[in-house]
Amino acid sequence: MAAASEEAIKQFSSLMEQLEEPLKTTFQNVHQGNLRGTLVRFLKAREWSVPKAHKMLIDCLNWRIQNGIDSVLAKPIVPSDLYRAIRDTLLVGLTGYSKQVNYYVQSHIQMNEYRDRVVLPAASKKFGRQINTCLKVMDMTGLKLSALSQIKMLTMITTVDDLNYPEKTETYYIVNAPYVFSACWKVVKPLLQERTKKKIQVLYGSGRDELLKVMDYESLPHFCKREGSGSSSDSLDGVDCYSYDHPFHQQLYNYMKQQSLKLDSVGPIKQGSLHVDVPSPGLEEVKIAETIESELHKLRGGNGLTHSFNRIKIEGP
Repeated sequence: MAAASEEAIKQFSSLMEQLEEPLKTTFQNVHQGNLRGTLVRFLKAREWSVPKAHKMLIDCLNWRIQNGIDSVLAKPIVPSDLYRAIRDTLLVGLTGYSKQVNYYVQSHIQMNEYRDRVVLPAASKKFGRQINTCLKVMDMTGLKLSALSQIKMLTMITTVDDLNYPEKTETYYIVNAPYVFSACWKVVKPLLQERTKKKIQVLYGSGRDELLKVMDYESLPHFCKREGSGSSSDSLDGVDCYSYDHPFHQQLYNYMKQQSLKLDSVGPIKQGSLHVDVPSPGLEEVKIAETIESELHKLRGGNGLTHSFNRIKIEGP
């Protein structure tokens, strides 16, 4: 297998050497000097098929060019109060409002790009080794039956990540999972590829003890620092990790404002969302979304209760 993998990487690399502008430049923004690691990510995503991985990467590069992704970090969401609202509410109030949906997709892509072009290269330099992936801790507190209305939005975001940022997450840790998640996970898990299943770990309660095996206490998300299960609306230092006021989001937003000034110094930053074409989801994503939707319908019909959905909180890398 090792020999076959090396041959696949060699063939893939040879194909990518044939790139011409503007694909060549946007590819540099993708691999950030780690060409081999990037090729391996796309090969893994396509079960080591060179033709399929090559098509996936070329489609990704064309998507970046068509949607101006290379300059997305120079397009901060303004005014800052709007960005604060997006960070503080995430999915709340987005369904049915196309501009807000665009803002959320834009914000999600900006975090991906900042992670890949700023955070991970800085981490690689700091620790003296190539760091190309991250861990994600997903807090399911507040996930209730009205999540049904958010399935399409979640599918959009997942599709963007799967097709354009493949294999960037080593492990997904699920914490504070309520019954609704457990019921959906039971029917969704069999639909996932084995590679994906291995990445997902559902932890007991806040997952604090398990997470401390892979990260320092200081790196724990605020919702995992409590002894018991459940999340708190306040972190130990007073700032939620998903809040606009958290140092990460402050640094990201300030970075985007600085990049914007470099890109366009002729006038003030204009308000308006960046419209991004979201690729059509694959058959697996569609099947999973339909299964979750069906399960939520069953749960809703079973108890007749009306529930509210606040937010899903994700901490990474």
